[in-house]
Amino acid sequence: MNDLLVILPTIILALGGTILLLVDLAIPRESKAVTGWVAIAILALSGLVVPMQWGVNALGFGGMVKADAYSLFLDVLFAVIGVITVLISQRYNAATGIMRGEFYPLMLFSLSGMSLLGHANDLLIVFLGIELLSIPLYVLCGFARPKQESEESAMKYFLLGAFASGFLVYGVALMYGATGSTNLSVISKAAALNTHSGLLLAGAALVLVGLGFKAAMAPFHMWTPDVYQGAPTVVTAFMSTATKAAAFAAMIRVLMLGLLPIAAAIQPAIVVLAALTMIVGNVTALAQKDLKRMLAYSSIAHAGYILLGVASGATAAPSVLFYLASYAATSLAAFGVMTSVGADQPQEDQSIAAYTGLFNRRPMLAVVMALAMFSFMGIPPTAGFAGKYFLFQSAVNSGLVWLAVLGVITSVVSVAYYLRVVITMFSKQTDEAVAGQSNAPRSVWSGVATLAAAIAILWIGLMPASLLAMASLAP
Repeated sequence: MNDLLVILPTIILALGGTILLLVDLAIPRESKAVTGWVAIAILALSGLVVPMQWGVNALGFGGMVKADAYSLFLDVLFAVIGVITVLISQRYNAATGIMRGEFYPLMLFSLSGMSLLGHANDLLIVFLGIELLSIPLYVLCGFARPKQESEESAMKYFLLGAFASGFLVYGVALMYGATGSTNLSVISKAAALNTHSGLLLAGAALVLVGLGFKAAMAPFHMWTPDVYQGAPTVVTAFMSTATKAAAFAAMIRVLMLGLLPIAAAIQPAIVVLAALTMIVGNVTALAQKDLKRMLAYSSIAHAGYILLGVASGATAAPSVLFYLASYAATSLAAFGVMTSVGADQPQEDQSIAAYTGLFNRRPMLAVVMALAMFSFMGIPPTAGFAGKYFLFQSAVNSGLVWLAVLGVITSVVSVAYYLRVVITMFSKQTDEAVAGQSNAPRSVWSGVATLAAAIAILWIGLMPASLLAMASLAP
């Protein structure tokens, strides 16, 4: 029983998803929104059990999983992301014809895999968590069937995801061969005794490739723009926040904590990947005319900033967690606006041009989107500014001054494409924009969720100390 308590939030999500699948059978087709509210109750329960476990530091299932402040911080983050995603999805799913009952159980199953990654203390659990979060996402990406772009998105994500899983499994096998165990605590002790093991370094490199695919870091990012663009917008919102947080949660466990004794040998590779990811993401985003595709490259760029924190060592783990929460709030606010705009249109158009004159039509949405863009840029007093400040400070403290400078430079580059969205929204509204609007009923709860994300952007930016304190307890 104690073993189950260690991963109680994970079990609630997985068991809740299973029960919800059965409950959905009794819900009429025209009332599938009820499934979403049940999913919110399950997510709320998974988050509410965290305070009961706060301060616990326990192992379960023979040391394969762990409950500590780090995993519990992530459990709360995943629960919040899940609740906001469900709220912004209700109207969007109904308007786009994808209000199907299995949508929310699939989301819960994926979140259970993400939660499991936060609790992982063994490479086998890392692999299990990756697969558990990925398989439902493959289905969710193709949820807008028979829309060709959605089906193509699912197929690309599935094929490349399976390929990346092969790298991860091979890396786990090499690390097992080098240390005789897949347990991260045992691996850490073995690595301390043999810091120059080529087999261990090769395994760590392959694990980094597998996790790098999920985190959308260059050069393993090629799937991201096509998948983000083709998937339903609400699924893209979920992927850009929760999946990225889960990938870096596993990366911190494996690279920053489990392989801490050989961190000096791994750091050069992470530094190069961080620099490449920041440059590729920001420069390529400049040429994008589709907002979802632009935010996909933006997501790649932000993966580079987070990698900057990973490269800074274990002491930067709180900064990485803080940035993950900041980025989640910002991204959810932006995608909350996008789902509302998409639901307003007879045929969803997420090109930047479609946002022309948004301030004249939906002033509150335009203001929230502008706030999100400023946060992505790192303009004070937003969450993005606080997050980047702590990451860059960690890099400087670790002697990676040039990498921090590169991060600042690429952030300046990003102003060009983020500001283009703001200017477009506050431009004069065209006749085509007026004619293209739908009279579909609006959702109060979608607006509440989007506004909550916007408030979180300002709260984190103005009062970062409380969130940073929680993140500092985690590692």
